[in-house]
Amino acid sequence: MANKKTLILGATPNAGRYAYLAANRLAGSGHSIVNVGIKTGEVAGVAIEKPETIHTDIDTITLYVGPQHQEDLYDYILKTKPKRIIFNPGTENSELRRMAHENGIETEYACTLVLLSIGQY
Repeated sequence: MANKKTLILGATPNAGRYAYLAANRLAGSGHSIVNVGIKTGEVAGVAIEKPETIHTDIDTITLYVGPQHQEDLYDYILKTKPKRIIFNPGTENSELRRMAHENGIETEYACTLVLLSIGQY
């Protein structure tokens, strides 16, 4: 399986959150990860950073930030220029999806954990 470097937007050190599970499953499946969020700490051995540094080598951004908090992240997401954005359940946002498509970014309304479990990531 190819390494799809993934930026987890909404990363958290809280083991009860789906973003935490996704970070660990991605890393465990051989994908490089970048944890970005407002919390401090680390997940799967990778520090959580603030949404400031633009990473230009990202295949996928997997969203764990609700649509009510995404607008402030639009520029960050679009400047990162990922190949795709996965809108996990509860993060669906037609405005960001439209903007992504206008910038040549593929989008999926899907669950990262399910995609990994069925080998479709």
